[in-house]
Amino acid sequence: MILKYQGEEYGKPTTFTLRIIGNNLSKSSSNYQIDLLVGDKKLPTFTTEIHQSLSNCLKEIYLFRKHHGITFDASSEKIVSLYVPYDRVLFNYNKYALFRA
Repeated sequence: MILKYQGEEYGKPTTFTLRIIGNNLSKSSSNYQIDLLVGDKKLPTFTTEIHQSLSNCLKEIYLFRKHHGITFDASSEKIVSLYVPYDRVLFNYNKYALFRA
């Protein structure tokens, strides 16, 4: 699932892209990878690229944003790719981790 947000990086307006990739690498658990892009440039995040929960991925993006002066406008969210409905439900359930105060 690919989402786009309008926001600012150090006060400069820009567009951010979140690319969420769910991989079922084993029968007992799912793994998620999330990339944050500014334009076409992928930003490096703090820890690993693969997490066992979507919530952990979103928390990492939140911490990265907080540390680097990046803000998203939650109302500008657009889904720009096809997605599995379960992924959308799971993202909506865990979205609070991305938009903490």
